Amino acid sequence: MLLNTTHHEKDQKQIIADIVGKPYSLVQKLRMNGVGSKRMIVSEVSPNMNMILNVVSDINYASIELRPKGILVRITKGHKNFTWVIPFYQLVLYKVNGASIHAQGKFIHFANNKTFRENKRFFDRLLAEKVKYDEQYEMPTALWI
Repeated sequence: MLLNTTHHEKDQKQIIADIVGKPYSLVQKLRMNGVGSKRMIVSEVSPNMNMILNVVSDINYASIELRPKGILVRITKGHKNFTWVIPFYQLVLYKVNGASIHAQGKFIHFANNKTFRENKRFFDRLLAEKVKYDEQYEMPTALWI
């Protein structure tokens, strides 16, 4: 779900909390060594997300925030802010010349540069949280007779 979060609205906060959970507390953030990435350069997005990119030749930036049941990808376009809400069960990550996040028929690709490499620990933590979430819903193994 893609939301325009330029102005904080109570109903948007509730929608985000329902989908990916409430933000971590300060103590939890400290134990996890942070829950947000540094900003990264967006190199490409899916055609249905082109509206959130700068039209002029400015660099587009995005950052990721961990939540208990998913992530928030925050993208800035001029003076507007957009938040892409992705629950863990829809999240797919690819590491191809940077990183690519896919969900809900959309994708965002981050360039492989210094800002991306600074976020390696964050992506490791993100994958660990996704695995921990997926282990809760272990699929039964099929019995072949």
